[in-house]
Amino acid sequence: MMLFSEARGLPVLGRDGDRRLGAVTSLTVDAPAGVVSHVRYRAGRLRRETVLPWDAVRSLGPGALRVGPVTAPDVVPPGHDLLGRRVLTEAGVERGTVLDVAFDPHTGRVLALFTTRGELSAGRMTGLGDHALVVRAG
Repeated sequence: MMLFSEARGLPVLGRDGDRRLGAVTSLTVDAPAGVVSHVRYRAGRLRRETVLPWDAVRSLGPGALRVGPVTAPDVVPPGHDLLGRRVLTEAGVERGTVLDVAFDPHTGRVLALFTTRGELSAGRMTGLGDHALVVRAG
């Protein structure tokens, strides 16, 4: 298990393991599927953010994120970061704010959401947009 807050800022290394490509800025989540779909990283403060599909990740640990052949995805999803995102139920009831997210660094599966109002199961996520993360009530 790893936390999003632990992944943020990790160096992104190329497939040779020596070449630093940048640092992780965020992880993009496919909320209905409950998985990390893309990694976003930036090489320096003024460089554009680069987006890689999760299947380009070869390993992710406490020291670095290593990627295989780097190819840009055909479709780049919106960069809605879960950390700090407002949480609402499908009925619009406030459920706090996301403090952190636990995920499996091997598969990208989201395991749990830690919010200001307690822990939520990742299986409750239904959508993620500009305004909030939407979860099933319960």
